Parts: sequence; C-alpha cells; structure tokens
Amino acid sequence: MKFKTRIFISIWLVGLILWPLAALADEGMWMPHQMKMLNLEQLGLKMNPEDLYRLDGTGLMSAVVNLGGGTGEFVSPEGLILTNHHVAFGAVQRAASKEHDYITDGFLARSPGEEILAQGYTADILLGYEEVTARILGKVKPKMTPGQKYEAIEEAINQIVAEVEKKAPDIRAAVVSMYSGNQYYLYRFKRIKDIRVVYVPPLDLGNFGGEVDNWIWPRHTCDFSFLRAYVSKDGVGTDYSPDNIPYQPKVFLKLSPAGVKEGDFTFVMGYPGRTYRNYTTVEIQSDLNSMVKRIEDFKDIIKFIEKASQGDKETEIRYAGMLKGLYNSLKNMEGKVEGMKKIDLITRKKEQENEFLAWINSSPESRKKYGQVLTQMTDFMKRYEGYAARNELLSSILSPYFGSTILSQAYTIYRAVNERQKPDKDREPAYQDRNFPYIKQRIQLAERGYVFETDRQFFKHQLKKMMNLPAEKIPAAFQALMAQGSEKAIEDYVDNLYNQTKLGSPEKRLELLQLKPAELLRTNDPFILLAAELEKELKVVREESKAWSQQRQDIKKTYEAGLLEMKGGKLAPDANSTIRFTYGQVEGYSPRDAVIYKPITTLKGVMEKETGIEPFFVPEKLKELYKQRDFGRFEDPQLKDVPACFLNTTNVTGGNSGSPTLNARGEQVGIIFDMTYESVIGDYYIIPEWQRSISVDIRYVLFVTEKFSGATNVMQELGF
Repeated sequence: MKFKTRIFISIWLVGLILWPLAALADEGMWMPHQMKMLNLEQLGLKMNPEDLYRLDGTGLMSAVVNLGGGTGEFVSPEGLILTNHHVAFGAVQRAASKEHDYITDGFLARSPGEEILAQGYTADILLGYEEVTARILGKVKPKMTPGQKYEAIEEAINQIVAEVEKKAPDIRAAVVSMYSGNQYYLYRFKRIKDIRVVYVPPLDLGNFGGEVDNWIWPRHTCDFSFLRAYVSKDGVGTDYSPDNIPYQPKVFLKLSPAGVKEGDFTFVMGYPGRTYRNYTTVEIQSDLNSMVKRIEDFKDIIKFIEKASQGDKETEIRYAGMLKGLYNSLKNMEGKVEGMKKIDLITRKKEQENEFLAWINSSPESRKKYGQVLTQMTDFMKRYEGYAARNELLSSILSPYFGSTILSQAYTIYRAVNERQKPDKDREPAYQDRNFPYIKQRIQLAERGYVFETDRQFFKHQLKKMMNLPAEKIPAAFQALMAQGSEKAIEDYVDNLYNQTKLGSPEKRLELLQLKPAELLRTNDPFILLAAELEKELKVVREESKAWSQQRQDIKKTYEAGLLEMKGGKLAPDANSTIRFTYGQVEGYSPRDAVIYKPITTLKGVMEKETGIEPFFVPEKLKELYKQRDFGRFEDPQLKDVPACFLNTTNVTGGNSGSPTLNARGEQVGIIFDMTYESVIGDYYIIPEWQRSISVDIRYVLFVTEKFSGATNVMQELGF
C-alpha cells in the first residue's frame, strides 16, 4: 500500500538522494510503549510524544476506535466517527433496499433523529493495556504435550478476560500474543454497540475508480463516511435505544484544512489486521503456494456471483458486500504474488536467515538456544502442509464465501446449542456467554447478505467442483455423494436440502438456537443433520489443529526470541488487530523504469478520469463545482485545486482502513484507505522504495461534505 518516492536528477545521484529519505521509512507497526524507542521528535514530530498515548485515556490514541475489521476516529465531542466509505459499506448495504438505494445514492442525516442504525457495528475504545506474560506462561508445565499447552494457555486467557469483563457491562477484554508467545498483553476496551450512520457519499464518489483503481496509484477516491456512537444516559455502551445519547469521548481529533505538502512528517494510528514479516522462508513459501491457488478460486466465485446478480437489483444489493470483499482480496493476493516473484522474496528471506545464522554461530550461548530453530521449522512445515491439504476443504465448506450461507448458519446453530451445555469457562471462546449476543446478531444479519435461491445454486456449483478432487480430500459427509460421479445426483441432493429446510427463516434459526441438542436433532432439518455429520470430522480436526498450532508457535517463539535478541529489542511484532503506530513522510515513488509518481492527486484528476459510466462516473454537481472553480477554503494555494488523495511512507495493512493520518502537530490531514499495488508485499517484506500508504486528503472530505452535499450540520459539528 505505500512507499517512498525520490527526486531522480540523474542516475549517479540516486544513491545520495535515497539515503537520507530512507531514514523516514518506517518498517514497523509499533505498540504504544515502543514509541519511545523511535526518537520521534528528531524525525519531525512537533508535539510531546507522551501525548500520543496516556494511561488516563486522554492521549490522541484514545480517539482512535476499532470498528471490528476497520478503524475509525472521534472527530467531535458528540461521538462523531470518521472512517472509510468501504468500512461503513456493510451498514449501508444492510440498510439499503430497491426503494432506498443508499449504496448508490449515499445517505445524509440532517438531524440526529434521521440517523440510521449501523447494524452489526460496534466501536471499541481503548482504555489501556498491560503485559500479562508471567501469568499466562505460569500455567504451562514442562512435560505438557502441545495440545495440553494450548489448552492451558487458553484457560489462563479466559480467566483473565472473565475477571476484567465482570467489572462493567460494557467492558471488553482481549489477551493477545506478541512475538509468537514470547509476550502476552491484556487490552481493555469500552464497547459501544449503538452505532448510527450520519453521512455516506454516493457510490460514484466513495468508490470512484472501483476495482479498476483498487490498490492503484494515482488514486482519486473520496473514501470516507461519518458514523456516530451512542450510549445510555448513564454513559454505558448498550444496544440501540431511542433514549440513548451521543457518546462524549475524552479526546477527539482536530481536522486540519491546511492539509499536507510533499516532505511533510506524518503518522498513522490504527488497528492493522495481520502481517507476516517475522515469518521464516518456508512459511512464506507455503503462503505463496496457497495464494496462487486461492486466486483461481476467488475468480471463479466472483464470476458466479456477478452472473447471478445480473438484472436483479435485490440480489445485487444483498451480495454487494461479499463481492466487494472478494475483489479486494483477489487484487491484494495478485499484488503479493507478483511482488514476491518480482523481488525474488524467497532468496531475500534466505539472505536474512543467513545473517541470523551468522549471528547465532557467533557465540556458544546463541548456538545452544537457537541453532536448530530454522531446521525445526522446515521439518514442521513439511508435515503440516500435508495435514492442512487434507482438511482445507472441510474447513472452507462452512464459509459463506466458499460454501452455503444456510449450511454455515446451520453449523453455527448446531455448535452453539452443543457448546451451551458446558460450563461457560469450558466452552470454545466464540461460544461463551459474552459472545452469544453476537451469534444471534450474525444469524439475523445473514438475511441481508444472501438470497435463498442464489445460495442453492452456489452450493451446487461448489459441490460440483468437489467431484474433481481425490477422495482423501473430500469431507466424509460428501464422499458417498461424490462417489456417484453425477452432477444430476448433486442437483437432486442440494434441492432436497433446500426444499426441506426451515432455515431460510431468520426467526426459525433464532428459535432453534434455544433448543437442547436432542431437540435440535429431532427437528430433522436436513441442514442441521448435515452440520452434525460435518462436526464429527471437524471436532477431530479442531482438536488436532490446536496441537499443530502450538507446535508451530513454540518453534516461532524460539525464532522470534532470537530475532529480538539479535536486534536489541527493536523489532516490531507482526500486526494482530491491536493498536499500532507508524510514521513517514509525504512522498511519491517510482514503481518501474521511467515512471515517477507525484505524491498528491487533485480534483483535476477526477475530471480527467471521467468516462460517464461506472466506476468513473462523476456527478454533475461535482463537475459544475470544478467548472466554476468553487473550491472555497479547500483549495491548495500551490496546486490551485482541491487535493484528492496523497501518499506517505507509513506502514499499514488491512484493518488500518479508516485510520487517521496526522501531521506533525497531531492534527488529522487524511484517512488511510489503501496501499499501492507495489507495496502490498509489505505484509511480508518491506521494500522502502515502494512502500506507500494512500490517504484521502481531509480537504477533499470537507469539500465534498460542504460544497457537494451541503451537510452544514456535519461541518458545524466539526468546528467549521
């Protein structure tokens, strides 16, 4: 997603120019307590670094919230949250209908009473975090098997989480492993469950460029939305109620209409999902092989959904979120595969490991601790890949992306009903009482993300592909069917499932959730019976996978302990959806020979891309504003235009979407929404010359909010 650009005067100057700029190439996503290692004031920060994170919740980082797969930030004292259009897309899609197509037309509430519920959305506000490594690892005994060790760690985590969450009804806790189990941290959040949509621009602006421009620079997408957080009158995060009031955050971000210019120091705070930079070579090779295969799977599923949605607006709306996610993941994987091959990543990682081995062999102590770790990982991955290949289909068939939504719902019900017979502390975490409201919510919200008849045809499509697989890879529940070798048999089998099931009704699904296991089976619903058959095999695989997971973590724990020791502790842990900090400067880049990208795009570029058809359709009002040069206070004095998007050398990934990009004084100047195509490989390996994040310029956000949409109520709340 991002990278640094240099000014190329001549070939012999390249090295001299790149060297000082590379000093601002951040190759880590840093935890708050690690920021003191970064010498931020020397790099360009013009505020007290201690004001970024404070234990009392008044630091800037406390304005940044986790939206469950995306990031947002408070930008007003009345709980107004700024995030991406694509982060809020699920809420808009669930609220949309043929009569009210909020996806296409956008949405604006001109008063609080007009705001619509963002179904399924929560906002987690960081209250603080602390290390709990000793308490977690104190439960691990020397002679435990990998499976026993996994269970002991999970039990310790569950105990800590339960202790924290019983203190208040809206407290949410998470214990997270860093450096593959070398460290564990407890994070405490205030969870707000009543989130509402305030303003979403029309699709032609919020998703301008669509999949054509996705992950690509230059970019001109106005990817932003406003939400609002609500709490009870006594300040508790509760479910939606008309009596709830706007949440008043301890701190919110100030938006800067002054914007940015090339060379400016910037930083980003957010909740990045996953990175794999501390992977070994054999782990990366395994991921590369897997991505190559998944690319073809994703293309096939996209083709099916697009064909099924043609000419049917309701089906198109229902599957819009799924399709958007598939396209996004597909292009991301293609970029990673292309990047890995282009830079010969495997060779580069081997070179890194040779440096690691040289350090290991520099002393008897390090040889004793780390001498066998790379060999151990190589041996492990050979065994693990065989195990994973046998069970890949079994796990994926229960995902709505790869199987049937109805089957996925049936399995959720079957597992939940059976898990709820156990004491809460002995259940799988996903089925504990703390998560039961979210299980019910997912069952209800599933209705807005699929069409019953389309689901039927998709399940047939996926089962027919199973016919070409070797028998050992086919789940036991489908082996007799596949042995018939007949597409007609598959058609009849699936039709029987869908004709006989009652699970097409969300009310019925919620009703079944309250039954006892024996009562559930006596319903004889064919999807419930199929879920029960699949669970026989999945239960075994699930227990086996715990042992496999722990074995891998134990090896990685040793490996990363060695990396930490070699680097003197200055090593950022891989991203894992916890709050992180990354810094860099506004800078373009050169992706290939004779191509130099500037770091800032403008409204002029929007007009140049306009074709009159989606995804490059420009609304008439925006064209008129541009023609009249009605830019107001959002015109950049140097560019003589409204800035649209900009690049910086920060270090982000999926989950960072919606994160604030801030200037040296801690004022928000942009919203992260993407990486460049060349830098998606940064999830595995940073190439400083290419590493670039893409932000919507806050001036474009404000221009569209005020000039295009006339959302004066929002502008006034923002202080303009």
